[in-house]
Amino acid sequence: MEKDKYIGICKVGEKGQIVIPKEARDMFNIKPGDSIIVLCDKQKGIAIVKSDVIESMSDEILGGDNGK
Repeated sequence: MEKDKYIGICKVGEKGQIVIPKEARDMFNIKPGDSIIVLCDKQKGIAIVKSDVIESMSDEILGGDNGK
């Protein structure tokens, strides 16, 4: 598989927690303590996005520094 793509499997624990596979964490530079956003659509499924991606998108849309 290409370096910019990854497919992995996560198990859901008793408390509803999942572990993001190391390869995916490395690909997106996800570190302990980082915030992620869970996007859900009953028809399309679940997506996990690192919050700084959404912040940079909002900065671009709003044309500012997102209140910082």
